[in-house]
Formats: sequence, C-alpha cells, structure tokens
Amino acid sequence: MSLNTAHANNGVLIYAGECILLYCDNVVMEFSGQDRPEFKGDKAGRLYLTTHRMIFNSSTTKDPLQSFSFPFCTMKDVELEQPMFGANYIKGKVRAQPNGGWVGEVKFKLHFKHGGAIEYGQAMLQAASITKRNHQYSDEPPAYQPPSGPWHNAPPPAYSTPNGGYYGWVPPPTNAFPNAPPANSVFMTDMPPPYPGIYPGNANNGYAPSSNDAKAAEAAASGTAYYDPNTHYAYVPPAYSNDAPPSYEESKDKKFK
Repeated sequence: MSLNTAHANNGVLIYAGECILLYCDNVVMEFSGQDRPEFKGDKAGRLYLTTHRMIFNSSTTKDPLQSFSFPFCTMKDVELEQPMFGANYIKGKVRAQPNGGWVGEVKFKLHFKHGGAIEYGQAMLQAASITKRNHQYSDEPPAYQPPSGPWHNAPPPAYSTPNGGYYGWVPPPTNAFPNAPPANSVFMTDMPPPYPGIYPGNANNGYAPSSNDAKAAEAAASGTAYYDPNTHYAYVPPAYSNDAPPSYEESKDKKFK
C-alpha cells in the first residue's frame, strides 16, 4: 500500500493495463493504528476498485491524505459488517509497501453514504480472491515503484468495464454502481502495475514474482506441496474447483485473509 501516489489533476492515476471495475462517490474512510497526520480524522471522497487494487481519493484538496492505494496483495482480514443498528460498512487491515511513504500496518473502515457497502465489498473480495488464486504470491508486500514517465488521459476501455465481467470477475447488479468516473478524471502512466492483479500470469502486468512466489506457483501447477528448508517457506497448492464463482447472496459472509 502506498500513500498519496494515486492522484493527478484532481482525478485518479492508474497504471498501464490497469482497469477500473467499479466507481463509487460519497464514501467516508477512517483509519486507526497509525499516528501520522495523514491518517487522522474521517476522510470523505471517492472509491475505485481496479483489476489490481482499491484506490481512495479525497474529495478535498486540504486533506493531507489525497490518495491511498490498497493493492490486493497488501490487504488482510477484510470483512463486511452488517450491524443490527446502523449502516453496513467494510473493515480490514492493509500493510505498507516498502518505499510506499509509510511503514507498518493500519486498520480501515469504509462507510458508504448512499449505500452499496455489501455489493462493493463482495466485488472487492471476489477480485482479491481471483488475484490470489492466479498468482500465489507470498505474504510479504512487493516494494512500491512510483509511476515513471509522463501520464495522460486514460482511454475509455480503462474505466468502462464490460457488462459480462472481466477475467472471471463478475460485476454486481448495474443499479448498485451505475456511474463511471467523470470525464477527464482518469489518468494513466505508461508504467505497468508493480503488483499482481486479476489477469492470469503476467498479462498486462509488470509484477515480477519473487523466488517465494515462483515456488508457490510451481507447487500450484504441479499439484505437489514443497518445503524449502533454507527459508522455512511451505508451498501448498490450493484446492481448485471448476464451479462457477459464488453468487452475491452466497458470498455475503466471505472474508479475505
């Protein structure tokens, strides 16, 4: 996760090959567990779910936190909360990326002023699970790499998700998030994403797996578990299924770790 690296010209800045899956305005984010001024107080703004991460952009230029990037590989303990009294919300933890502008771990809560917490949370959990399944990355977040070179207006396909979904990701009902990001508010750098996304393999991705990730992928491909006595890493292939992704009703109680 990186701090103040995903905004440009009062809009959002994404990598080449990264696509916006969902856009939601009027959200409020709160943080706990960090003393930096950027994490103090409630944050009002916009939320983007992309093929590689979640991005929060502040709606005010006066806030010291202008943008916050949550790569799927840095998030854990994400849950959808449905309290008996009060509005639904999403909570979780995110770990800092090396060179990402801060260190450690921070807890977050996301509140949706106009509703949609459950639909957004389920869509995010689905994208994160697909990413984990396709890449078998280790728990250590990859180092942050700042966008290089100039940035420009992103082409419409980068923020216009096909109705049928994307690489196995199934969108929520269109009435949940009917709006696309405003015109001329999505910008793109020519640098590919430095962390894994929902694309299989390294398609449209600049993420270079570590030796640990490579061993995990090898175990997944061969179906055989592997243990490295030098690093004490264990690589266990996941139990894959040919079943279709769960429906939104079926996934209401899902949790991403």
